[in-house]
Amino acid sequence: MAARSYLSIGEVLVSLKTEYPDITISKIRFLEGEGLIEPERTPSGYRKFYSDDVNRLRKILKMQRDEYLPLKVIKDRLVRESEDAQPARAEQDAPDEDELAEPPAGLQMSMDEMSTATGVDKDRIAELETYGILSSTTVNGEPSFGGDDYVVLSIVKDFFRYGVEPRHLTMYRHFAERESALFEAIIMPMLRQRNPDARRAATDSLANLAKASRKLKQAMLRSKLRQYMQDS
Repeated sequence: MAARSYLSIGEVLVSLKTEYPDITISKIRFLEGEGLIEPERTPSGYRKFYSDDVNRLRKILKMQRDEYLPLKVIKDRLVRESEDAQPARAEQDAPDEDELAEPPAGLQMSMDEMSTATGVDKDRIAELETYGILSSTTVNGEPSFGGDDYVVLSIVKDFFRYGVEPRHLTMYRHFAERESALFEAIIMPMLRQRNPDARRAATDSLANLAKASRKLKQAMLRSKLRQYMQDS
């Protein structure tokens, strides 16, 4: 399956949230309504943000934050910058299909933002937290989800298409807990040495173990399902 070359509005929110904590879906839509950004639309009306769109939005937010410019001035400046040439639309770099997305460092999202960014309703998010699939912290009396929760939810929602319920996913949590305990036991002797080389070796070992684990799980699952995956 070809890698998608654009971001949804929710994915744009995630990509900018750490740098611009006040960004919201509503603000992105407002800037579009004011003519400052013009994302492409699918036939069903969903917005498609390519790398040029995201860079333009980032530039607008930076001018608002750092220069306190009104939108009219920002719009005029952007028009002047684009008068000489119409920039080509570049493809958004995307991870390989089998690679796990890396969440932005320091990302924190409210329940509403998580729901909007992923398309998963809030009741389902709360249910996932009940089963330990997601784990929020409390910020100003409200649940706040980190980048890892966003990545997990983005993956989990694919299961929902097939009728999988949150309670069915607890086996993944149990496996992750057992596997992390195994890996911790392997790298702990290196960490106890308390020197930079040992800690770097522990980090490398952990990354290699995670990669080997992913390959092993894929191979074993393929072996178990081979009779159903044969070409007819």
